[in-house]
Amino acid sequence: MIKNITEKLYSDTPTETIYHYTSFPGLIGIVEKRVLWASNILYMNDSAEMNHTVELIQAEVSARIDDDPSKQKLLAQFLDWVSNRISRGHMLFAASFRANGNLLSQWRGYSSLGKGVSIGFNPEYLTACATKQSFQLGKCVYDPDIQQALIKQVIASVECLADEYGENLDESKRHSSQSYFDIFEIVESDLLRIAAILKHPSFQEEEEWRIVSPVLMDYVTTPVKFREGTSMLVPYLEFNLGLGNELLELEHVVLGPTPNINLSMNSLTMFLSKMRVRLNSGISYCQIPYRQR
Repeated sequence: MIKNITEKLYSDTPTETIYHYTSFPGLIGIVEKRVLWASNILYMNDSAEMNHTVELIQAEVSARIDDDPSKQKLLAQFLDWVSNRISRGHMLFAASFRANGNLLSQWRGYSSLGKGVSIGFNPEYLTACATKQSFQLGKCVYDPDIQQALIKQVIASVECLADEYGENLDESKRHSSQSYFDIFEIVESDLLRIAAILKHPSFQEEEEWRIVSPVLMDYVTTPVKFREGTSMLVPYLEFNLGLGNELLELEHVVLGPTPNINLSMNSLTMFLSKMRVRLNSGISYCQIPYRQR
């Protein structure tokens, strides 16, 4: 049942260009290496959304226990398990895209000192790259009613599994306080994928899409790499943008606010041309006045 929820969530596909905001060093790395960095979702700028999912589950669990106290043991264990596993369990990696390639809020985050671009991708091309690497492209969900309905379905799935499999009462394998944990592990991968695209309603302006990796269980035998973050090392995966062609095909590039518009547009054009990037809709300037901060 929970797999049906995940499949439906990731069945939406964008119909127009979607944009990845980045700095100039980010652009150079993407174009030269033909890869995007998909960061461990817990280390992304807005990773607090994982806590948002926990809060949604907590609210629904409390309501269900009030309605049916017989479910208290199962649901209390589920909440305890979720609170710990969502931040310490299996790993999930993602990269973000926006439906709008010219958002002031994004330029404030990515165009420090006038050094930002948004890179427009054809959704069919991006989906093909994702499919080749077992990633999925999903549209973030902001509507509180839809989020609540999804969490209700998730918990209903857990209850159905509990009815089907029952408790593990063998205390040599599971402590009595974890008697339902075997069931929760069945839903872990799907729950992480669902949590990856549930975002707080205050971010709705972003209209975010995400490429989301397969769930990884360890960082030793998988191709996890590490980069320097603002205050720590950030685990990431390389998402390959090549489909076997020498040319890199992009739909559009938007230059962020800069004090040197003409020179910056010129050098950006030269760089993309030299690196054999095909731009279907060219380069444009954001038209937002640059303000020194």
